[in-house]
Amino acid sequence: MNRTTAPSGERLIDLCAIWDAGVSLSSAAWNGASCGVERRRLNEAKKVSRRMPLSPRISHPPRKQSLESSYIFYTLSQGGWEMLSSVQEVQLKQLEVTRPRGLGNRERGQVPRMARQPAPPWVHAAFLLCLLSLGGAIEIPMDLTQPPTITKQSVKDHIVDPRDNILIECEAKGNPAPSFHWTRNSRFFNIAKDPRVSMRRRSGTLVIDFRSGGRPEEYEGEYQCFARNKFGTALSNRIRLQVSKSPLWPKENLDPVVVQEGAPLTLQCNPPPGLPSPVIFWMSSSMEPIAQDKRVSQGHNGDLYFSNVMLQDMQTDYSCNARFHFTHTIQQKNPFTLKVLTNHPYNDSSLRNHPDMYSARGVAERTPSFMYPQGTASSQMVLRGMDLLLECIASGVPTPDIAWYKKGGDLPSDKAKFENFNKALRITNVSEEDSGEYFCLASNKMGSIRHTISVRVKAAPYWLDEPKNLILAPGEDGRLVCRANGNPKPTVQWMVNGEPLQSAPPNPNREVAGDTIIFRDTQISSRAVYQCNTSNEHGYLLANAFVSVLDVPPRMLSPRNQLIRVILYNRTRLDCPFFGSPIPTLRWFKNGQGSNLDGGNYHVYENGSLEIKMIRKEDQGIYTCVATNILGKAENQVRLEVKDPTRIYRMPEDQVAKRGTTVQLECRVKHDPSLKLTVSWLKDDEPLYIGNRMKKEDDSLTIFGVAERDQGSYTCVASTELDQDLAKAYLTVLGRPDRPRDLELTDLAERSVRLTWIPGDDNNSPITDYVVQFEEDQFQPGVWHDHSKYPGSVNSAVLRLSPYVNYQFRVIAINEVGSSHPSLPSERYRTSGAPPESNPGDVKGEGTRKNNMEITWTPMNATSAFGPNLRYIVKWRRRETREAWNNVTVWGSRYVVGQTPVYVPYEIRVQAENDFGKGPEPESVIGYSGEDYPRAAPTEVKVRVMNSTAISLQWNRVYSDTVQGQLREYRAYYWRESSLLKNLWVSQKRQQASFSGDRLRGVVSRLFPYSNYKLEMVVVNGRGDGPRSETKEFTTPEGVPSAPRRFRVRQPNLETINLEWDHPEHPNGIMLGYTLKYVAFNGTKVGKQIVENFSSNQTKFTVQRTDPVSRYRFTLSARTQVGSGEAVTEESPAPPNEAYTNNQADIATQGWFIGLMCAIALLVLILLIVCFIKRSRGGKYPVREKKDVPLGPEDPKEEDGSFDYSDEDNKPLQGSQTSLDGTIKQQESDDSLVDYGEGGEGQFNEDGSFIGQYTVKKDKDETEGNESSEATSPVNAIYSLA
Repeated sequence: MNRTTAPSGERLIDLCAIWDAGVSLSSAAWNGASCGVERRRLNEAKKVSRRMPLSPRISHPPRKQSLESSYIFYTLSQGGWEMLSSVQEVQLKQLEVTRPRGLGNRERGQVPRMARQPAPPWVHAAFLLCLLSLGGAIEIPMDLTQPPTITKQSVKDHIVDPRDNILIECEAKGNPAPSFHWTRNSRFFNIAKDPRVSMRRRSGTLVIDFRSGGRPEEYEGEYQCFARNKFGTALSNRIRLQVSKSPLWPKENLDPVVVQEGAPLTLQCNPPPGLPSPVIFWMSSSMEPIAQDKRVSQGHNGDLYFSNVMLQDMQTDYSCNARFHFTHTIQQKNPFTLKVLTNHPYNDSSLRNHPDMYSARGVAERTPSFMYPQGTASSQMVLRGMDLLLECIASGVPTPDIAWYKKGGDLPSDKAKFENFNKALRITNVSEEDSGEYFCLASNKMGSIRHTISVRVKAAPYWLDEPKNLILAPGEDGRLVCRANGNPKPTVQWMVNGEPLQSAPPNPNREVAGDTIIFRDTQISSRAVYQCNTSNEHGYLLANAFVSVLDVPPRMLSPRNQLIRVILYNRTRLDCPFFGSPIPTLRWFKNGQGSNLDGGNYHVYENGSLEIKMIRKEDQGIYTCVATNILGKAENQVRLEVKDPTRIYRMPEDQVAKRGTTVQLECRVKHDPSLKLTVSWLKDDEPLYIGNRMKKEDDSLTIFGVAERDQGSYTCVASTELDQDLAKAYLTVLGRPDRPRDLELTDLAERSVRLTWIPGDDNNSPITDYVVQFEEDQFQPGVWHDHSKYPGSVNSAVLRLSPYVNYQFRVIAINEVGSSHPSLPSERYRTSGAPPESNPGDVKGEGTRKNNMEITWTPMNATSAFGPNLRYIVKWRRRETREAWNNVTVWGSRYVVGQTPVYVPYEIRVQAENDFGKGPEPESVIGYSGEDYPRAAPTEVKVRVMNSTAISLQWNRVYSDTVQGQLREYRAYYWRESSLLKNLWVSQKRQQASFSGDRLRGVVSRLFPYSNYKLEMVVVNGRGDGPRSETKEFTTPEGVPSAPRRFRVRQPNLETINLEWDHPEHPNGIMLGYTLKYVAFNGTKVGKQIVENFSSNQTKFTVQRTDPVSRYRFTLSARTQVGSGEAVTEESPAPPNEAYTNNQADIATQGWFIGLMCAIALLVLILLIVCFIKRSRGGKYPVREKKDVPLGPEDPKEEDGSFDYSDEDNKPLQGSQTSLDGTIKQQESDDSLVDYGEGGEGQFNEDGSFIGQYTVKKDKDETEGNESSEATSPVNAIYSLA
């Protein structure tokens, strides 16, 4: 196997251990190496692959080994390369490979919550490299002699850029270092004779320099590299060197291509041959790409095919372009000019999307026929592992559809994909089972046709068993196997040191049996490099494998005393890479115990790896491996630490959010406290950029103002240097729909058109409705009106149109979130004119003055005008006189008729008219001329007092001719003249009561009792009030008073209760006095009610308490001769003991109490600060004064203020570092208190001064929901000092 030596000081990564258990080597033991899940991605796996293979780590096969079981496999692990026998290789395949904990899978949809995620791509890449290593070649430590091995070489078909120097690579390793020489076209290539050719130092790489001139084409040919030292010769592949070519396009004059519309057409490209072949694409001479669809498309050969030519195809020219890879140049062929002969010379856009476009343009329909390939059958050969491309291009009218089938079976769905609008079928990574007959079916409504393609799969040689390096001890047996397959069957040729095996010196210990060379009783002289060349007509394979015979005592190849950290319950493998010949035996021991570890939870592989099937806490310890052969022994130790796994115990959940809202995704994690935790987020499996709209916290991700771009999958990645856990949730953002697009007008008619549109994205909220709007450019240009509304399931509608409107349409989509932006407008469509089919509405005739009548109507809009110069014929005449109609033509929406009698009815008609004619005969509408003020007042007005606050009215109606308009109402004006109580001021503001219609009676209410009133009545029409009637006077009787004002209850002591009140605001009569009712109550017990009557002048009263515990309820009302008025109720205050019980909680809200407490707190705080400063400056610390006096556990807590610095959590101080063996390294210390707070721990430095910090951060899980009630403050610090 090819290898490169690791750079000095650089350690390599154990890819298998990455997959197995998340094993990490300490940085001290292995300079930065890590076998666990670190912060790597696929690009780092690529870096690892470039460093493969690792430093030499192998073990020899057993000394006695049968030929049937001598196939050797190697695995890459922490220790290095280890060898597995064929039996052990089967066991390894059967062994279940456990993924790192925390990795899993989730599919959107059925799983309600996200849990585990698949391993990231770089882990799969690492595992793939690990699997590939099982078949790797043997590696011998470089300090031991060994034959040469080719480690790097150029590809077999080596195409170079003629503008650069030529580089042909050949690198090899060996001990002693190999020398190199080359052959060209199977002849020795003398480098010394050509000044342009040189070979790199310590390398076989050829450099051909053209800076001083020369033609690269002179060096084309087949090259082969030979690497040689005294133990053998290794060969590179035969490298075919070719110079890239990009020839110019031959100049040619192309005549215009004339074709009948509907006929098929092929525009041939015929690019100049290049190396490699150029990329072909078609553009116009103005460098605009040619739009392709199922009718017009480019074939795989570069030609442009038209299934049928349409008139619009001649709107541009067509130029074939070739882009060459190495020179990055584009060459353009002279453009084709296309002329289309047609029966319909106008390229009417309305016919382009006509449902029967071809017949509308006079193009005859025809059945499909194949343009490529020709005929009904063809054959194609493809090599195994390559891509198979089948192509069928058909002509026809309408354009045919292409479908693909395989005879006798289905297309391979995992490898087959359709290209070029279904005209091409590509099957990737072809294998033998893909051979057979395929056929394409071209069909349209006129018929169908099919073409059958017979596919044969051949194969260049490919390895079944590639020969591997063979390392034997003197006297051992071994074999080299070279097995390959292909179609046709490849031949096998053996060589030794670059020469045919038949011409090599005979070796009695070697036997050739076809594809196998058998070695028996091998000796030192048997060392050599063997080549196996297997070939057929489609290619060849060449492999080097050396035979090395060594006698070497055991040696360990990995660093000593490694620290390996693994995750609890995972499977892991401890590797002990060693080398020796004969192959040593290896045994494992734990913590110095005498018994060998094998069986139960342990399993030892033949390569020496110790597998622990499930890691437990008790598996932590020191493991020793011992390698022994007949020449000696060697040993190494590995220290294993077991860590708790990282787990996301509260995972983010799928969420659906409206745009603009706030979303929070939770991610709470538990992990081993000795490992550093990193929580990061991915969006759609890419690192999430945390912008100003996002907030990332330790246990959540918050997104403010959610937008459509925030939709996607969010993955929380909680990782340590050993493992990681993933949890994924999907955020669905509901947004307004995107605007509809591509509006198209079809089925154009005089009064209708079909509008079709393509819906926009509904943004996760289904579209419920579409609103079609229109705009016309004559009456209201730029103003959009709603035309019609359609359900969200349709995208096409027939719109009813009005004559003589230049329409333009747009569509708005609606969902539950809101409305989309309007679509871009459609093209305009003007309908032809016609006479109006309707007349204006809302016709009215009303007088604005007493001698006129204003006729108004609602003007007709653009969709009802139906033609130019819309105008209105206004007609009127007096009703019932049957006089001739008066008429006038008006362009606006009003007309005033003057010199009319007062309030006379008129018949009115308004008719629409345009240049195409008049509208239908309108119906008559009754209108009235203007009104004048009424001439008469109501007569015989009678007033009857109903009660102290209401009266009834009665009057005679007026004659209708005196109203001079429409009678609206009778109205009464009244005002309070005075009160019957002396010295009582009253407001004389006029009030009114209306009685609508032609009524003869009514009621006036809400009057003040015991008052003098005056009243007048008028008639009211649309113009205003008429003259007033004679004034009527009336008096309201006495009523009950209103409630006493400001009723107050005071309790100066436990024996008396004082009552005070003010007179009622409205006595409403002569006050006779006050009535007081009161009753004692205690809880639910109520005493006997007591009634007291007072004179009208008394406003105070004192109640003597008979029960000091009970409370009293007082009810007070004033009274007149009519009776008692509205009462007011109050209760006495509660007794002192009850008041204290009920109101003690209210004291804390009183201002005086808050001020007092603040003052006390401020004084206490000042006092504590002074004490603290004084103690810090001049006080003594209760610590040892000499560093040589130890602090023993017997030291008591002294009474002078000594501390007990216990830490029940046993956590290291912040700022300390944990060493590899778990001890704490002390950072810099101070001789003062750095911080203070609740809890903590202390330490002493070497001079006995106290250091540390008091605040200890509790585990979030322990403190969550049970937070301390004490705040970290100077007060707590002083308390702790006390």
